[in-house]
Amino acid sequence: MLRRHPVLVPFTLLYLVGVACMTLGPQPLDPQQADLLHRLIAREHAALAPRFPAFAAWLTYNHVEYVANIVMFVPMGFFLVLLLGRRRWWLAILIGVASSGFIETAQLFIPGRVSDIRDIESNSLGTVVGVVIALLVTIPAYRRERDRQRIRELEAELVRYRRV
Repeated sequence: MLRRHPVLVPFTLLYLVGVACMTLGPQPLDPQQADLLHRLIAREHAALAPRFPAFAAWLTYNHVEYVANIVMFVPMGFFLVLLLGRRRWWLAILIGVASSGFIETAQLFIPGRVSDIRDIESNSLGTVVGVVIALLVTIPAYRRERDRQRIRELEAELVRYRRV
């Protein structure tokens, strides 16, 4: 795996360290940052309400956090499919869900952190989105390899036929 992906492995490890720091460290938002985020959401809510009332009503801190959790785990699904291969897409999802479960369980024991089942749901959804993106992106390479394999099989069959 390391020789096949000399660039992807370090990027994946760097990403995983980043996720660990964000999720297993102390609460990431201090009161000033939280206040700034709440003010930003309120400002956007006020700006969107006249033209897009349904979206403005949806724009809350909880929804922003939910979407952020989805976005945070999209690279996990993407990187894992690239590392493990298309045939093991299900393993990428399993690892993503297990990682999210581990993070939320660990947060039970970290002061200032809050464990939430919705985080497992949103992180898992992000992993699935990443897996789907990776599968779509790798379709051309998969088809080329499949065609090459079929050509090799036909050439081998032709060699056997000529010997008869």
